[in-house]
Amino acid sequence: MQKITSIDDLKIAIQLLENEQAQQGRELKEKAMQVYDSFRPVNLITSTISDIAKSPFLIDNIMGTAMGLATGYLSKSLFIGTSVSGIRKLLGSILQFGVTNVVAQNSETIKSFGRSLFQNLFRKKEMNIEKP
Repeated sequence: MQKITSIDDLKIAIQLLENEQAQQGRELKEKAMQVYDSFRPVNLITSTISDIAKSPFLIDNIMGTAMGLATGYLSKSLFIGTSVSGIRKLLGSILQFGVTNVVAQNSETIKSFGRSLFQNLFRKKEMNIEKP
């Protein structure tokens, strides 16, 4: 800051400082409102859901777990059938647990195998259509 030598210069310097303080006060209030708004429950939930939706690893984990649960339940249903035996139901539950864990842990391998199988089936079908 420059040297103040007169009363007019002092008044100008005071006015400039007051304007600067008012501007900083407005900016501080604006930032405080942004922080307050970001901590509202609706905004917290929205941002959390948005972060979850953007996370590819979480979506892959959810898909793998869902695939594991579905195959585990299907294997238990196929094993038990209409049986009323308690031992068979217990073995079915153990089978379901095992299949669920194996499929959930190896979901990427199973998905890639399924994709290649699917592509091979349709490629052969297209080749058979083109031959005649």
